[in-house]
Amino acid sequence: MDTIKYQLTDDQIPTSWYNLAADLPQLAPILHPGTGQPATVADLVGIMPKELAEQELSTEREIEIPAAVRQIYAQWRPSPLFRARRLEQALGTPARIYYKYEGGSPAGSHKPNTGIAQAFYNKEAGIRRLATETGAGQWGSSLSLAGAFFGLEVKVFMVKVSYHQKPYRRALMHTYGATCVASPSTETEAGRAILAADPDCPGSLGIATSEAIELAMNDPFTNYAGGSVLNHVALHQTVLGQEALLQLDLAEDYPDIVIGAAGGGSNLAGLAFPFLGEQLRGGRRVRVIAAEPEACPSLTKGRIAYDFGDTTGLTPLLKMHTLGHSFIPPAIHAGGLRYHGIAPLVSQALQDGLLEARAVPQTRCFEAGLTFARTEGIVPAPESTHAIRVAIDEALRLKEEGRSEAILFGLSGHGHFDLGAYERYLAGELVDEGFDQERVERALAELPTPAGS
Repeated sequence: MDTIKYQLTDDQIPTSWYNLAADLPQLAPILHPGTGQPATVADLVGIMPKELAEQELSTEREIEIPAAVRQIYAQWRPSPLFRARRLEQALGTPARIYYKYEGGSPAGSHKPNTGIAQAFYNKEAGIRRLATETGAGQWGSSLSLAGAFFGLEVKVFMVKVSYHQKPYRRALMHTYGATCVASPSTETEAGRAILAADPDCPGSLGIATSEAIELAMNDPFTNYAGGSVLNHVALHQTVLGQEALLQLDLAEDYPDIVIGAAGGGSNLAGLAFPFLGEQLRGGRRVRVIAAEPEACPSLTKGRIAYDFGDTTGLTPLLKMHTLGHSFIPPAIHAGGLRYHGIAPLVSQALQDGLLEARAVPQTRCFEAGLTFARTEGIVPAPESTHAIRVAIDEALRLKEEGRSEAILFGLSGHGHFDLGAYERYLAGELVDEGFDQERVERALAELPTPAGS
């Protein structure tokens, strides 16, 4: 049985982004860290353009996608949906397995869906440079691409362990014209303070975020661009789920289970939120599973609390499942999932019983990645293997139960720049990094107390 491809036409690229906040029964506000009051657009425009600040706080259901953004999307959107018939056959499962593949974008992942949008709004606002963090490099290379398209300088602080693990990701950023440095760096006060305390610090997304925001706060022509977590980033990614809804119509099917890898939450949100929106407005119920790394399990082991999005406390306070903003995760190869918290919208969906979370170890994820590559032909990014692992486990469960259900998962990017990690796995050199509860407890002890609480 061959894989089946479901492809839309260019005129079926979504014309608006979907905002889950419009359909949730409640959502904790973003707080100003100084006053403890809900943040306003005016509080956010110091590091992002007014349009993005408005999107961050919006409860409108649909926000129009600018024509210039849709024109660039058309270079790779609509992205294909595949039915994984060869994987189904290899597993001997009655489950129907579909995957939404984002690896065909120029940067090789789903991240340009928000990178292009953020670069567009910043260019319109007269900004000259964007500063950002990146873990595995998918987001950094995507924003670098967007900067090249819109004539913006891009400065990327790449988590040090990934900077060395993934040299071709930083080479791609340089190719697009961006500047990429290992974080923590000596270029910011935040970086220098971390290095003074721990010269061998492997870095984290929280630290890299602190460095990027510090740069933006000190230069009126530089803004911060976030690759995940924030509401407007999740919003931009919903082109995935909207397209998948149409493609499953072509397949005359509908998912019983929707699975996405979850680090900051943008990939999961982009795929699952449109389906959850349909459910919340009276449509068919879906079971959504967030697949996260066992070594950095913010949803399954974290505490729901207000916390900073960065290590040094420069961001507004976000109500989310968190391991503590000072927590530095182990050096797993899925660098894009090494984040201490999760998108507030994803956290709220978990609190409301709209999704569940499952933590999986990296060796079992790479095992699933190899199974997928050898059946479907695509080498998945390490982040994506978490969704594949859970999809395979669900398909095998259905096999044991003798039931057929439809499973949809997000294949958020290819793993062509991660072959060194696959080589290490094949050589038996890749090990599972344990979850350090004691380190997390120390980090949780440092959670901020919002003013007035």
